[in-house]
Amino acid sequence: MFSKEVYVKRREELKKLVNSGIVLLLGNGEAPLNYSGNTYSFRQDSSFLYFVGLDTPDLAYILDIDNNKEYLIGDELTIDDIIWMGNLPSLKDRAAEVGIQSVVPTSELTNLLKGNRTVHYLKPYRYRNQMMIAELLNKNNREQVVNEYSIELTKAVIKLRLIKSPEEILELEDAGRIGYAMHITAMKMCQPGVSEREIAGMIEGVAISAGNRVSFATILSMNGQTLHNHDHSGILAPGRLMLTDAGAENVNYYASDFTRTTPVGGNYTQKQKEIHNIVLQALNESVAMACPGIKYKAVHRNAYKVIFEGLRAIGLVKGDTEEALNAGVPGLFMPHGLGHAMGLDVHDMEDLGETFVGYDEDTQRDTMFGYRSLRFGKQLEPGHVLTVEPGIYFVPQLIQKWEAEGINSEFINYNKVKEYLDFGGIRLEDDILITDTGCRFVYNKRLPITPEEIENAVKG
Repeated sequence: MFSKEVYVKRREELKKLVNSGIVLLLGNGEAPLNYSGNTYSFRQDSSFLYFVGLDTPDLAYILDIDNNKEYLIGDELTIDDIIWMGNLPSLKDRAAEVGIQSVVPTSELTNLLKGNRTVHYLKPYRYRNQMMIAELLNKNNREQVVNEYSIELTKAVIKLRLIKSPEEILELEDAGRIGYAMHITAMKMCQPGVSEREIAGMIEGVAISAGNRVSFATILSMNGQTLHNHDHSGILAPGRLMLTDAGAENVNYYASDFTRTTPVGGNYTQKQKEIHNIVLQALNESVAMACPGIKYKAVHRNAYKVIFEGLRAIGLVKGDTEEALNAGVPGLFMPHGLGHAMGLDVHDMEDLGETFVGYDEDTQRDTMFGYRSLRFGKQLEPGHVLTVEPGIYFVPQLIQKWEAEGINSEFINYNKVKEYLDFGGIRLEDDILITDTGCRFVYNKRLPITPEEIENAVKG
């Protein structure tokens, strides 16, 4: 938790961006795992954390803009709560810690929303909150709730949360420190005969021991061509690559997100090293290019340019670069976007709508395969925190589909590409902060990244 002044200032800024009405922010409740008394680890809603800072279940916040009043809504602990969960300061004392003076019980929430005024709420992603809003605002069903959220409030929240403050940057650096330790552990364990599950468990233990949890479900697999591969059933084999995409959530809920692809046993083959170095060049050029005033769409396109020209140099593709980029050729090898915003969420604020977070009136999402998967495309500003994660993958089913349909056959040497059907994939990812003059890595110690550095980490 930050100081009281941080939360007060954030709410004051929000008040300036919403013209009138009532702002309703719902915190999260407990979510049952397999029966009501056995719950998932509690995670507070990130926008509620940002403006209110309290991380206990079943709270709500109201900002009455017209009357310049604010309320924390929740119930004090019962004796049963204290017996099973322990004692906490009173809700009134906790509200005072974040600068809120008025506390009312949950039973009064409906009365606070009465009247013919606009109630602004964010698009709810949990079923419980969808049903609560439907009941509170007399909406017919949860589909109506999801469709009638406040775009004005959504844009205001994104505007505030997207620019990271100095205290937030410190938290992101801390999450990066934990993520660094996770990946170093994975590299050292990347030996023949070790199970993927064992490594995944160890690095998730690092995250939990130093912070709250992992910032997303760990991706760790020799089958790196599957972009979000959460299957950890493999046993590491010589000659294979282990792709690890993992990050930590620190004690104040800020995220890190790194990817490294490591040769099992610590020795790249020549073919693996060639692909790795193309991806590394795309990453390094993207970092060098990212600065205020440039659109991240342009950085993504340049990463595609580097990948196409690198693959052309080893004979997998051919033809003019610009023509190939316009035809979408690199999408076969990198079907995802270059990166996404990061903060309290690893994909920052995507519950509020990826299009609002990553695009605006001046920057529209592309429709072409590969390009359309870029989550953040708009102009960069100081204070933005993003991931940079180029990759090259050989997805057998996608390659076979494109070849069968003759897609971009004038650019792709399919016979050569099919020699890589058992390759897997390589992704490399760092987290960057946009500064006044360019960008820097969020965590100042970069993970081993060159083939030589990674080989040494495995053998070290």
